[in-house]
Amino acid sequence: MKNAAHLLPTTRREFLRTSGRGIGLLAFSQFAPSFLVESTLAAAPAPEKDRSILVLVQLAGGNDGLNTVIPFEDANYYRLRPTLGVAKDQVLRLGDTAGLHPACAPLHALYREGRLGIVQNVGYPNPNRSHFRSTEIWETGSASNEYLSSGWIGRFLDNACSGAPDEGPVAVHVSNEVPQSFLAQNAHPTFGLNPNQRNRRESQDNLALLEKLVAQPAADGEHGNHGFLRQTMMDALVTEKRVQGVLGGYRPDATYPGTPFAQSLRNVAALVAARFPTRVYFVTLGGFDTHSNQAGAHQNLLRTLSEGLAAFQKDLEAHRLDQQVLTMTFSEFGRRPNENESRGTDHGTAAPLFVMGTRVKGTLHGTPPSLALERNQDLTYSTDFRQVYATVLDKWLGCPTEQVLGRTYRPLEFV
Repeated sequence: MKNAAHLLPTTRREFLRTSGRGIGLLAFSQFAPSFLVESTLAAAPAPEKDRSILVLVQLAGGNDGLNTVIPFEDANYYRLRPTLGVAKDQVLRLGDTAGLHPACAPLHALYREGRLGIVQNVGYPNPNRSHFRSTEIWETGSASNEYLSSGWIGRFLDNACSGAPDEGPVAVHVSNEVPQSFLAQNAHPTFGLNPNQRNRRESQDNLALLEKLVAQPAADGEHGNHGFLRQTMMDALVTEKRVQGVLGGYRPDATYPGTPFAQSLRNVAALVAARFPTRVYFVTLGGFDTHSNQAGAHQNLLRTLSEGLAAFQKDLEAHRLDQQVLTMTFSEFGRRPNENESRGTDHGTAAPLFVMGTRVKGTLHGTPPSLALERNQDLTYSTDFRQVYATVLDKWLGCPTEQVLGRTYRPLEFV
């Protein structure tokens, strides 16, 4: 039988991939030897249970902002999108000039009730159209010519959640790999849930794997990294059992669709209701890279997004947890204003994002994009995404912006 030294993951990539399957309580630091840290289990006070919580929703692939928040009174929109433009009489109006895609009816209802805000035309200077690089810029909170080894959430944890609480993870991701935004200089316990885990059998398999890893006898001369990993896996086993118990016993007060995205939000609601000390949750909805035949695919994505978010907000309100939670979407970039020859759109620059919650100022924020453009020209952003982060940090999470983003930014008014 192989010993623990052979069964435990030994590289950072393998470790992150394992955590993405939902079997780890992990400490992320870019500066520890072999990606590990020494003091994950150090005792420290847990964050107060009534503190504000942020739920980040990544729209991976680059969401088409112009077909999400539609400038239906701008003739240039229909000139640039002769087949993809959403007909004026189908748009769900937000006012006299802009409205939501018809697939966003649940979000439109939240907007009318004052629980959904929309920040328009969000981007950054000198935009990068690579999925990987632009995602990195958004997740690290960097400038386009700056490369940071920690994420903006990781730096928030460094400043606001020092040490490791013994009650549970301070950050949870529902994604296949650890978000780059979670990477930190110091050790913080975080947890990964598998967004594609469909049944109890899979969770039992995860637990069985952890138990097998923990039960293996120590190898002679087992070095520090493996010893640390063994202890981490033991903590993971405890946390995994607790999490699965919470998820299995949760009774939502809203009807969630059966999509993996909606079920991921259902699991977030369960952990919030269980009073985990988690300050940040991260959920991903992919598929937004719509280079061809966009209309139907984008409609389905927006419906999935809208129905999931609306069920999540309703559930939080029914459990009287809505005052604590702010949900925010983001995408690495928008799409080009003009449609391409494949009835899709290519990588662009700026796009709107949603902020949802009972304490949100439910209106349009910022300046809409100008569409007085020639073919293949792109949007010029009007709101820097770091202004959005600064607003969340200062006004919601209670952390000075300069400690996380390195400088101050003019905050917005959505909270």
